[in-house]
Amino acid sequence: MKSVITLAISSLLLLTACSKSTDFTPPTSTAGNTTASHATEVFGVTFDPNHTWSTTTASEVTINANADVKKVQVLAFTNELDEDGDVCSTVSVLNEATLDGSTTVKLNYDAPDANEGIYVAFISENDYAIREIQNGVASLDTNAKKAARRVLPEGIELPTGDFTLAEAIPSYANQRNWVPGEMLYDMSAQSYKRLKMTPIQYEASMLTDLKKMVLSYFVNKKENLPLVKASGMYNDKSYPITTGDDPIIVSPFYKQDGAPKWGCEVYNADLYYYYFKDEDLVGKDPVAYLQSLPKYKAIRFDQYYTDSEDDVLGRRYSYALLYWGKNPVIGETIGTFQFPKGYRIGFMVRSKATYTENGQGKDGEFYLDGRLNDHINSYGMIGAASKRLNDGDPRGAWLTINNRLLMCFETGADTDFNDLLMEVEGGVEGIIALPDPVYNVYTYCFEDTEMGDYDMNDVVIKAVRKDATTVEYSVIACGAYDELYIKGINSGVITDDKEVHSLFGKGTKTFINTVASEQKLSAVTVTKTVDPGFSLTDPNTQPYIYNNTTGLEVHVAKQGEDPHGIMIPNDFKYPLEYICIKDAYPQFNNWGLNPVLSTDWYTKPDLEKVYNK
Repeated sequence: MKSVITLAISSLLLLTACSKSTDFTPPTSTAGNTTASHATEVFGVTFDPNHTWSTTTASEVTINANADVKKVQVLAFTNELDEDGDVCSTVSVLNEATLDGSTTVKLNYDAPDANEGIYVAFISENDYAIREIQNGVASLDTNAKKAARRVLPEGIELPTGDFTLAEAIPSYANQRNWVPGEMLYDMSAQSYKRLKMTPIQYEASMLTDLKKMVLSYFVNKKENLPLVKASGMYNDKSYPITTGDDPIIVSPFYKQDGAPKWGCEVYNADLYYYYFKDEDLVGKDPVAYLQSLPKYKAIRFDQYYTDSEDDVLGRRYSYALLYWGKNPVIGETIGTFQFPKGYRIGFMVRSKATYTENGQGKDGEFYLDGRLNDHINSYGMIGAASKRLNDGDPRGAWLTINNRLLMCFETGADTDFNDLLMEVEGGVEGIIALPDPVYNVYTYCFEDTEMGDYDMNDVVIKAVRKDATTVEYSVIACGAYDELYIKGINSGVITDDKEVHSLFGKGTKTFINTVASEQKLSAVTVTKTVDPGFSLTDPNTQPYIYNNTTGLEVHVAKQGEDPHGIMIPNDFKYPLEYICIKDAYPQFNNWGLNPVLSTDWYTKPDLEKVYNK
């Protein structure tokens, strides 16, 4: 977008160049209206003359909460491609408000046109509930009695008859001499079949919402360990506490493990648990003590799933944990479903997957409490090992959604924490782990000349709406040589009279954050107070570019114009220097030809042609 000088405008550019010392301001024109033939030449197609170039729609929602709700957020669920080209779901915050005692509020928001649902999150001290916006309204039912998570679910019938332990076997960690003496206690296979209970089924919408929220927060194949740690509910804080009132019920409801490809790492696995009281740790090394505790099998997943299924959603059975006392005797101690009050419950998965690599299997135990994962996270080239997890990192996480306590296990160690999802309910308390999605990022990209190369990186601005009256703007890149100014923000250091290159301490004729081989410079960020009715899509308030070298104004493209300025509703990877957006995003032309096609084009880049630093 370095100026392509034509004979028709050479005299204007000459006048501009000669007038810089006399502060001459050339006549202003607007990009996008007079260069149809040039755009057609660059893109190789003629775009729809009625194209609006819109990727985002401004809307308003009326939110009805209750007195317990402290904050509400408007959420967008969207799909994008992961690094392997698979579709994954993400969730982001479009706007939010603190209620301060109010139960009704209206919020404006700007939503991606390509979305999988727009929801409202109702956030209280103990819960994070989501409801889809319907006809401009989202409501949390204030009349229906909310089911208490910490009591035995109505309709659950506990198994009858006696349950005794059949054997104690050394753990894999014991066999490998990592944790000498660690033993695992099992009942008979028939006892585990008898332990199954008919579950209380989720409503279809509840099940869909839980999957949507968990898998959009803990995104597939993403490094989600920072989210786990941000919750505070990991390692020594990962233990729910028994209430002493009701049985503890565990209900699997989702698995995604690659099934036979990786040796059925969930199907060939078992869920174990252990328990202790805080006073048991006094004067002891807590890790050594917890490793020495007996671990009791709760669920055989080969009696729950089949060996070939994957991406399974639904509750087939529920299971109640048995209390075995402190010193169980094989074949003699009879378990009870009533835990005494004040015990902490820990969870472990024992994987026995059949996949091997270099002669090593994927077998191993891993714990929600990362302190007990010494050795296993980095053990060889096996499924239980990880390049992203260090020894001592957790392999499970908690989320509290729609008044449900969810346990999210990482079985393959890629740190997405969504391989095996289970609900824990009944007689436990002490774990409240509320999701905290990131704010949605909107990107403005500009081409600074009429006869440009359409790499759309001459000026790149990113915006985040923090709440009803606060927007954060960041100038990210400048891939232009001309003297450019950003208009329409006028806050902090980003003022109408501040040249863009100078914001980074550079002069004109310098590329900033558009060349992969050059050092990345930090973004320039300001915060601006806006009206509650503000929209990032409003042409009257959107940032635009003034090119003082040519006298050209560049706005976000309107209907019938060529795309010299575009707004994208995500954290857009803009093209590298001199690479046309149609080459960096192979589906861009499809969208330009027909605005109802390839509406998610901006999520599918050629990663070698976009700026990735």
